[in-house]
Amino acid sequence: MEYTLLMSRLGSQIRETRIRRGLTQARLAELAGLTRQKVIAVEKGTHSVAMNAYARVLSALDCELAVVPATMPTLEELGELFE
Repeated sequence: MEYTLLMSRLGSQIRETRIRRGLTQARLAELAGLTRQKVIAVEKGTHSVAMNAYARVLSALDCELAVVPATMPTLEELGELFE
């Protein structure tokens, strides 16, 4: 699977979790000890963001990574790869 798709999915899951918990990007940044701009980059799945930033955001959300088999990309996800 294309790594850019995996980064995008991770960012989307982080964003959805933040919203479900009623947190703003600014509040999550505060909890994670990051800037709001870094949280935005994490939620976008930006490739240049260090794993440390992802770990800090996940920790602030009381979440952790789990390794699971990849699923086939949706048509929407495939379209985003070519934007």
